[in-house]
Amino acid sequence: MALLSFKKRDTTPTTVNPQVAALLQDYSIEVMPRTAAKVENFRDLLPAGTRVYVAHLEGTPIEDMVATAKRLNDDGFAVMPHFPARIIKDKATLADWIARYSGEADVKQALLLAGGVSEPEGDFDSSMQLMETGLFDAAGFTRLHVAGHPEGNRDIDPDGGSQLVDEALRWKQDFSNRTDADMALATQFAFDAKPIIKWADDLAAAGITLPIHIGIAGPANLQTLIKFAIACGVGPSLKVLQKRAMDVTKLLLPYQPTDVVAELAAHKAANPDFNITHVHFFPLGGIKTNANWAIENGGASARPANHS
Repeated sequence: MALLSFKKRDTTPTTVNPQVAALLQDYSIEVMPRTAAKVENFRDLLPAGTRVYVAHLEGTPIEDMVATAKRLNDDGFAVMPHFPARIIKDKATLADWIARYSGEADVKQALLLAGGVSEPEGDFDSSMQLMETGLFDAAGFTRLHVAGHPEGNRDIDPDGGSQLVDEALRWKQDFSNRTDADMALATQFAFDAKPIIKWADDLAAAGITLPIHIGIAGPANLQTLIKFAIACGVGPSLKVLQKRAMDVTKLLLPYQPTDVVAELAAHKAANPDFNITHVHFFPLGGIKTNANWAIENGGASARPANHS
């Protein structure tokens, strides 16, 4: 009688690329109230002190946003809710949101952006108008992040150029220079490191020195990723996904951001002054899946005291 032979499972830890691990330190991640509600315990997934952005989609009640922010803050995370200008009715509504976040959830930082709707629902059209109200400073908010677009934004520059985006970035840089706000650019996700690197270098050459928290799409199946990429207006780097979709050997395998992160990390290691300072994850394939990928690639140890 033949004996069954069982191969022992390899429990050797995966080798971690030290350059990738360095770039992943103090990474951030984005959630929505409905996705956060599916996570039983964030402390099992994320390093203590991780910055968690709470995305505010049109139609989400402010009560759900604040409750999610409070839960995350109570669990020891640095919470950064979105303030989409075009869905905020007026200055009184903005003041109410700020007061709720500050008073109920102890939030002192925010991502300010125009928002995904094409027509403003109220008095605000841009993040700059939100900043000009002075309400964030008055409420003791110490950190304001604004949007960056490595591949442009046709909602702002319909011709595919970057004139209006660049003008807005110069205004935000000036705002940072003349105020006490700690600021950074949190960007849309992209899939090709080369245009990201060129964009970041071009900003620095133009005097835009705000630190860049580069948007990276977390692991997800290819169909999900392409759907989100098209909906979010991802530009030339979408070709990376299209090329992958044409490769039958990779078509059914989940996408992982290993290549783009490794190339950015190598560039950062060779150019320490490179102004991409952090990675910001969009967990399109799920928060747990994204968090596990970060841990496996060296992102398990955050720097809680260093949220620059």
